[in-house]
Amino acid sequence: MYQLTGVTKRYQRGKQTVDALAGVDLTIEDGGRLVIQGPTGGGKSTLLQMLGGLDRPTAGQVVLDGVDLGAISEARLTKVRAESIGFVFQSFNLIPTLTAQENVETALVPLGLKTAERRARAAEALESVGLGERTGHLPAELSGGQQQRVAIARALVKKPKVLLADEPTGNLDESTRDEVMDLLEGLWKDHGLTFVMVTHDSALAKRAPRVATIERGRVTVTENLFGR
Repeated sequence: MYQLTGVTKRYQRGKQTVDALAGVDLTIEDGGRLVIQGPTGGGKSTLLQMLGGLDRPTAGQVVLDGVDLGAISEARLTKVRAESIGFVFQSFNLIPTLTAQENVETALVPLGLKTAERRARAAEALESVGLGERTGHLPAELSGGQQQRVAIARALVKKPKVLLADEPTGNLDESTRDEVMDLLEGLWKDHGLTFVMVTHDSALAKRAPRVATIERGRVTVTENLFGR
């Protein structure tokens, strides 16, 4: 479970101090699903970075399963990210010179697994996202939707507890967007993941049971009775 208490993140822009997050209090239950929305520059990605331990708050606490992500050492934080948190980004972030299989395997390197186990788990992950026959293809040989599926497989291959997605369908057309979203929702249910997604797409937000709206660093959470 995530428990955020008084989370504030300040940035210095010239002589001006800007609060990207301003005293955010938020609870995300295990297995919960939350969509984060808000205007550009409102703090959406900053909040996701806090949840993923990619940045530390200026003040307040981000606690995941009793561990304050802002207070632990960098080495321990790296371990938490490697073992417990999967990330999916808008730009896919695949290594162009590696095959789909090799890109997925990169997520397992920090776990110290043997080569055979890495290969088997990566192949299984790609199969689970419908790319079992494309393991040897480079990113340039795959469509945008297929590249995002590789990125999703890379996020899930380490069997994380949490999946964080930052505009995962932002570079996709409407049809492919829906396919990828259906895949993410299915994986959330099948794996019991805690799933948090940033999106500007209101159609996708309506599919979520909870929506956190950020404006000027402050968060309002609403329950969506029609969310899946």
